[in-house]
Amino acid sequence: MPGKKSKGQFEIKAIEHCLQHCGNSDIRDILKVAVVAAKQAGTILLERYEKPHHIQHKGSIDIVTEADLASEELILAVLNKYMPGTKILSEESFSSYNNIPDEPIWIIDPLDGTTNFAHNFPWFSVSIAFHDKGKSQVGVIFCPIQNELFCATLTGGAWLNDQRIKVSEVEVLQEALVATGFPYDVQERPDSIVAMLKAVLTHSQGIRRPGAATLDLAYLACGRLDAFWEVGLKPWDTAAGYLLVEEAGGILSSFNGNPFSPFSPELLASNSLLHKDLITLLYEFSTVAVQI
Repeated sequence: MPGKKSKGQFEIKAIEHCLQHCGNSDIRDILKVAVVAAKQAGTILLERYEKPHHIQHKGSIDIVTEADLASEELILAVLNKYMPGTKILSEESFSSYNNIPDEPIWIIDPLDGTTNFAHNFPWFSVSIAFHDKGKSQVGVIFCPIQNELFCATLTGGAWLNDQRIKVSEVEVLQEALVATGFPYDVQERPDSIVAMLKAVLTHSQGIRRPGAATLDLAYLACGRLDAFWEVGLKPWDTAAGYLLVEEAGGILSSFNGNPFSPFSPELLASNSLLHKDLITLLYEFSTVAVQI
């Protein structure tokens, strides 16, 4: 039909202001592709939400559903159509890596919060990051139930549904709402996980454990949470979200204050005002070598 707009065009229209702040045309094009893929994958998840699922176990409490795989298949098809040949690191089908990549690579979580999804708990997302030269250049997180699209580009700011966002200004940990998550091997090391929880719980206003690290980071970026920590994370859990936090004015590190990398297993993120106090509480739990 003449004049009819594609679904992709409507999706791009939702990030007009974000696109205007991209550093160059290449980054704008990459952001467009990531948004189209995330939004269309979100549609697939909504179609399968609250329906019977085929559940497979990757570990004792680590599961994958048919929705994870369908979302990933669509995302890979979109990315390969517009940027063929770019390397992929994705939770379900392309999850192995030997070295931290320096070349351009897509880092994807097709369904973060699979356990929530399988139980019809409405807290899950699609996460897509474009990583190059040791840094995420583009990050997109889409929460289909709430229809919230978070996106960020390096030096281009962080955005929620095309409105610029920033971290909170809470300065006192006792007034802070902090999120955490539990690793899949929590049954093998419950004492340290509970000890960390106790350390922060007794010094903050409250703790939340919703079950999707990508959204914990997105909510920190827009000021709904004031800090977040977790161990046992993978690159697809954080590659998009950490860019959102940084571009929104927040800070990320290991528990001992070392610079954060999405290829590091531990993460402490905050609005920056609370970071020193949180390092004091979590320092002893760090497994990352201290840099001299």
